[in-house]
This record gives sequence, C-alpha cells and structure tokens, in this order.
Amino acid sequence: MAKKRETLGLNVKKSDNLSEWYTQVVQKAELADYSSVSGCMVLRPNSYSIWENIQKIFDSMIKKTGHKNAYFPLFIPEHLLMKEKEHVKGFAPEVAWVTHAGNTKMKERLAIRPTSETIMYESYANWIRSWRDLPLLINQWCNIVRWEFKYPKPFLRTREFLWQEGHTVHATEKVAKKQTRRNLQELFIQ
Repeated sequence: MAKKRETLGLNVKKSDNLSEWYTQVVQKAELADYSSVSGCMVLRPNSYSIWENIQKIFDSMIKKTGHKNAYFPLFIPEHLLMKEKEHVKGFAPEVAWVTHAGNTKMKERLAIRPTSETIMYESYANWIRSWRDLPLLINQWCNIVRWEFKYPKPFLRTREFLWQEGHTVHATEKVAKKQTRRNLQELFIQ
C-alpha cells in the first residue's frame, strides 16, 4: 500500500531543526513546491498572490518617484556581459549559458539573465542623445537565474527568482545621489 502524504501539521519543532521546520511551513501553507529542475520552485497560487500584492503596492510607490516600467531581454549576449566584468565577477560561476538553438551551435553564448545592467545599458546608450533625455528612471519586474548554490530554500535562495530592479541615468553623480536619497525616503522611510 502506498504511503499517504502527510498534509496537516508540522512534525518538527523550529528549535530542533529550523531548516526542516521552514520547509514544512512553506509546503504545508501551500506556498511552494519543488520542481523537477533542481533548485527551482513552483510558486503556488497562495504565494503568487502575496507576490502580486507586494508588486502592486511597491510598483505604485516606485511610480511616484518618476520611474517607468520597462522589460529587457532574458538573454544577454556574452560580449555585453563581459563589458561589466567587475560587476559580474561575484556571480560569474552562477551564470547559466545558452549555447545551442536546437541542434545548431550559436555563434555567441547567451547568458540567462543573472542581472540586467548590461542589457539595459546597451539600450540606454541608444536612447540618451543629450542632457534633455535625462534623467532616465527605469524600473523592471523580471526573473533572475543564478545557477550555483548548494542548499536551495524557498523564497530565500533558489536558482530562478522573481526580482525588481531600478536603474537610472543622471547628468551628474551629485544628481544621482540626490535621486537615490529621495527614492529611499519616499519608498522606505515614512
């Protein structure tokens, strides 16, 4: 006879095994499940609803600062990623690469977005022609993929996760710092 999956109650105390307790809370609250892709999670409707509410509230706050939403490609050509070698160095081992399209080897590897700076900045270079185009205040809601890690934890560290990132362009560093302080005050200090 098949063993029935236990669905009610926790069978470990938080003080005895925090990691297992956390995993049971997430699964028994029907927030997430493991998928057949190691380190990737299925966000169940309960957790996705929470994400949508966070996104809705935070998005309205972000827009009050003058930022506009945009979306940039998930795939980043290797030559663009390498323009930010220093920035990418910290998570270079975590980059997942696309090397083939069907049976055809690609001429250039494509990184699956570990961060968006390089793909965004390529567009910014085309969009900004003079000081009249500044400031450029962009926000993006997207997913991020970082492959290398040992112990996935739902909502804390998984290979693919939902993300928000804002990137701005200003005429001077002084103006950029002023915008950053304004954003922090308007978004987080109330």
